[in-house]
Amino acid sequence: MGERLSILSQGRAKPAVPFAGKYRIIDFALSNCVNSGVYNIIVLTQYQPVSLTEHIGIGAPWGLVPPDRSIRLLQPYLAREEGRDWYKGTADAVYQNLNRIEGEDVREVLVLSGDHVYKMDYSGMLESHRENGADVTLAATRMPEEELYRFGTVITDETGHIVRFQEKVKSPPSNLVSMGVYIFNVNILRDWLDARTGHDFGRNVFPRMVNKGRMFAFIFDGYWRDIGTVESYWQSNMEVLGSAQSFLADIDWPIYTKEVEGPPTRVGEKATVVNSLISNGCHIDGCVEHSVLSPGVQVAEGAVVKDSIIMDNSHIGRESVVDRAILDKEVIIEPGAHVGSGDDFRINRGSPKVLNTGLTIIGKRSVIPSGYRIGRNCIIYDNVVGGDFPDSEIKSGETVRPKHRPIRIRA
Repeated sequence: MGERLSILSQGRAKPAVPFAGKYRIIDFALSNCVNSGVYNIIVLTQYQPVSLTEHIGIGAPWGLVPPDRSIRLLQPYLAREEGRDWYKGTADAVYQNLNRIEGEDVREVLVLSGDHVYKMDYSGMLESHRENGADVTLAATRMPEEELYRFGTVITDETGHIVRFQEKVKSPPSNLVSMGVYIFNVNILRDWLDARTGHDFGRNVFPRMVNKGRMFAFIFDGYWRDIGTVESYWQSNMEVLGSAQSFLADIDWPIYTKEVEGPPTRVGEKATVVNSLISNGCHIDGCVEHSVLSPGVQVAEGAVVKDSIIMDNSHIGRESVVDRAILDKEVIIEPGAHVGSGDDFRINRGSPKVLNTGLTIIGKRSVIPSGYRIGRNCIIYDNVVGGDFPDSEIKSGETVRPKHRPIRIRA
């Protein structure tokens, strides 16, 4: 399980996690590609790839349909040939697919992470790469000091040449961080990637290249977020919510996705909706404030949803409250229940590094009983129902798992 996203990535690859209502996280990287004129894409997947595979399909939503365009999903496999194994990191994933990459009639390869939210035209980065005569170009952006420890940081000279690269250090000497967006010359990849190189670009490859290869930084000053933690996932949804008109409604840079058919959204005469993203098929009779609702969500009369992310086909019952929470798909909050209750913000006992800011997560198809109260920083696993809960309430910082065998469902 992707621990930092907790149960959100328990049954799905992180890039397949829903985002901003109707999207998946990977939609942003794929849309950036096609909007930048990149039409030949390989997606390297490993953990829980089913939902990602179903979402991407043959690439039709992004116009990546043969013969002149394509998207291929490649998973690791065990084979007799040397070096074949499960991917051990980003560099190892590229290394194991070098034959396919080198078989393409291209000079450069663009390497991207699938779990970042941003809008970027890669053509400007490619132009800079060629002008500098670079072996590799890293997209870099400036981040606040308190977040720098999560990223690889770079120092450049006045020409943009990278003179120092450090991966996730406590006191980095620069606020310029690598975005996980790289352009390599294809003909140098094999020189830098082999079974002895190490498995990660930031930890193993780039520190070696600093003094031996031509590494340049391309400075990006737009919006970019690495969805690496539950808090960053929630925060990025809230940030996009605040800038939705400019970020998601740009007709010159559309974000494509696999659309889910459904009826129009209905907002009842007693409903209140304030600063929220509401997807198709939602039915709202209660109050929704500063929240993101995926397709098919129902909010009954008297219910309050605030500062929350509610995924597909979840049902918020009458007079219930959902406050600063993330509800995965098909969750039922029965009437009068309260999720995110009280002023006790003690961190989660089982996952203190994952839930420590007051967010509570409810897993897929869980049912919160009528009148029940769940505190802050709680985790309710997938398929938890009434009989799985203690008799009274779930206090802040607690975790509940199903007592019965989990049901495998689509992510």
